Amino acid sequence: MVEVGEKYYRDVLALSEYAFQYQIPEEQLQERLKRLESHKIFGVFDNEALCAKLHMIPFEVFVAGKKVKMGGIAAVATYPEHRRKGYVKELITSALTYMKENGYVVSMLHPFQVSFYRKYGWELLSNRLISTLKKEDLKLQMGGYGTIKRFKKEKHSQDIEEVYEKFAKKYTGMLVRDTNWWLQSVYSDLHAAVYYENEEPTGYILYEVKKSKMKVEEFVPLTNDARIGLWNFICQHDSMINELEMITPVDEPLFFTLQEPRINQQFKPYFMVRIVDVEAFLNQYPFQWNTNEELLLKITDPYAPWNEKTYVLKNQEVSVVQGNVNQSQTIQMSIQTLSAILFGYKRVSEMYQLEHILGEEKAVQQFENIIPKQKSFFYDFF
Repeated sequence: MVEVGEKYYRDVLALSEYAFQYQIPEEQLQERLKRLESHKIFGVFDNEALCAKLHMIPFEVFVAGKKVKMGGIAAVATYPEHRRKGYVKELITSALTYMKENGYVVSMLHPFQVSFYRKYGWELLSNRLISTLKKEDLKLQMGGYGTIKRFKKEKHSQDIEEVYEKFAKKYTGMLVRDTNWWLQSVYSDLHAAVYYENEEPTGYILYEVKKSKMKVEEFVPLTNDARIGLWNFICQHDSMINELEMITPVDEPLFFTLQEPRINQQFKPYFMVRIVDVEAFLNQYPFQWNTNEELLLKITDPYAPWNEKTYVLKNQEVSVVQGNVNQSQTIQMSIQTLSAILFGYKRVSEMYQLEHILGEEKAVQQFENIIPKQKSFFYDFF
């Protein structure tokens, strides 16, 4: 396994094209090659031929409103003749080591198969709500008396970035977006509609209208007035569409307010997350300290053995246990379980009920009490 340099970038793209069954248009080739400069690419070679590869993309995500360094895993691929040789395992362990050594405390990815990445320590991060509505569901609501301004990528407005960041800080796991990411990866061919209240941006949607169908990729209201205003803007397309699809967080209350709320809705797990450096992440995490009692966490993580320790949480501090521990105060869990809990996808009590946490009930309840009630969500793709 080696880090792949610029010399092999065309080979990297060729493997992606073969594995993911697409072709990069010639006019986009240079831009795609340029994009690889920001990636850390790990590869396995047979002589000079690239056999398998993995991309680690540097990002930040919000955890309790604070920015945390995150390594995004993407474009993991192997040519068929080199599969089942342990190359992906080698790539993943190398990427984890690199992330640990370079201060990436968490990692995220979009799985082709959840079970495959679970065995390497990733766990589900969030669900998305996909709602499908018909033209007859598009009924205007009272309110939303602000104004709408529409934008395309070529006239990108900082107002939409401002709204997104305020929205993203409400959830755990949301990507920190810079302007380049908006232009490169968010817009594509989408339209943006930004809602203003007294000239202040308080919401937006990203959407497209094709073949009598409107698809809202992002629905982001900061206020209820923005929620109504954006919904009414969507309804104004009723002469153009027969169907509406919206992607939202599962806690979006808009659908409760519809005249007929019994619409077609699908809850779908989306991205996965894993903690790369447990000690560093625990020391950044916003525990709700409410006791001076000692709590011990024993973590198993075979693919990142530096995490396989017992951690003591006491006096609003986190440290690694040295020597013998009090078993009655120790709770045990995998890195997957810890990741799901600390990112808000599952509560401690749920995982204990599923027997994904082992320990005495009092200690488990103590852990539950210091975990803030937060919700995870993720809109992006990489």
